[in-house]
Amino acid sequence: MLRQTRRVIADHDATGKAVIVEDGFAPNVKARAAGNLTSTLLWVTEETPVNLETRADPTLADRAVGPPRNGSILRIVDFPPAAESGPVDNSAMLKEMGIHESSASPPRHASMHRTRSIDYAIVLEGEIDMLLDDSEVHLKAGDVLIQKATNHAWVNNSSANCRIAFVLIDAHEPAAWAKAQSGNH
Repeated sequence: MLRQTRRVIADHDATGKAVIVEDGFAPNVKARAAGNLTSTLLWVTEETPVNLETRADPTLADRAVGPPRNGSILRIVDFPPAAESGPVDNSAMLKEMGIHESSASPPRHASMHRTRSIDYAIVLEGEIDMLLDDSEVHLKAGDVLIQKATNHAWVNNSSANCRIAFVLIDAHEPAAWAKAQSGNH
């Protein structure tokens, strides 16, 4: 079931006065086949600093999971319990997400992936495990994770939905990626 998210946009009117220009459900909601999760794209920027004069909704175009070059993405993802998510084909998932293979070695988990970005993940409700190459961390509502282009997978081992807000900001490719691909972890 696709969960809708209210999106309110404040901007300026023709006189320069601060006003609400939109108040409704975010239009770009996708059910992702990989993991049976729901992804709601709330905003995208194409450059830094951001041009605030743009009036078109940047979320209406199809987007990869990672941010555009020099840009950012704000998205909310609903992760169902792992028992409800079904099997995941890593190659198909990466293609659906618009990202490249994570590393030269087989992934620890079928949902393993990485983006060339710094990510701020804010757990809004529920709990989830974030798997890294050789470790994991358990997060719950109110926790914040700062992720620096790491290879990872999200696994909801609980019996309830987990909702996370993600802000992804474009970054330079870390030197660690070349080391991981050459097998020098």
